[in-house]
Amino acid sequence: MTGFLTTHVLDTASGLPAAGMTVDLYRLEGDARKHLVTMVTNDDGRTDSPILPTDAFAVGKYELVFQAGAYFARGENVSFLDDIPIRFGINDPASHYHVPLLVSPFSFSTYRGS
Repeated sequence: MTGFLTTHVLDTASGLPAAGMTVDLYRLEGDARKHLVTMVTNDDGRTDSPILPTDAFAVGKYELVFQAGAYFARGENVSFLDDIPIRFGINDPASHYHVPLLVSPFSFSTYRGS
C-alpha cells in the first residue's frame, strides 16, 4: 500500500468550506523548496484529487502554502493573514497524511487529520 496526501480547508468565519482557495505543495530539500503542484479547493473545501498522489509519494519534509490572503481579500481590502505555510514530515510511505486547515481572516489552526 502506498500513501497519499490530502487537505480540507474550512472557513470558520462563515462556517463553510473554503471553496476556491489556492494551495501550493513544496518538497523541502535542505535550504531549497521544490514546487510540486498547485491546486484549488472545490465547493467542499477539498482538492479534487490527492495533493501528493501515490505515484509521487515519498518520505521527506514538505510544505503546504494556503493562499488565505487572496481568499479573504474583498475588493481593495488587504487581508490580515496572507500565505499560510504549514511544514510537516512524511515518515511512513504507506500512510494517508491529511493536513486540514481551519481558517478565519484573523487566525488559523491545523492538525494531522485522518
